[in-house]
Amino acid sequence: MYPSATLCRAQEAFQNDRARATTLENVRVVAMKAAKAWGKEAIVAEGREARGERVRRHKLLHLALIPGDGEISENPDRGLASL
Repeated sequence: MYPSATLCRAQEAFQNDRARATTLENVRVVAMKAAKAWGKEAIVAEGREARGERVRRHKLLHLALIPGDGEISENPDRGLASL
């Protein structure tokens, strides 16, 4: 299971807040690195979620264009089950 972009952005903000609030240099460095890593993961998650949405829209469009119930035959050489 992959983290959502929302979770990644929330973690990034949390780590940025932690880095700003601390007086300890080592805590600040680690929190800034963690925030940067969460930001990168958020970018990946946003791409993954956008790709998933495109796939869902394509599938819905494909099902809307197929006459009948849109089920594919279990025999690939026979085409659609409804034909």
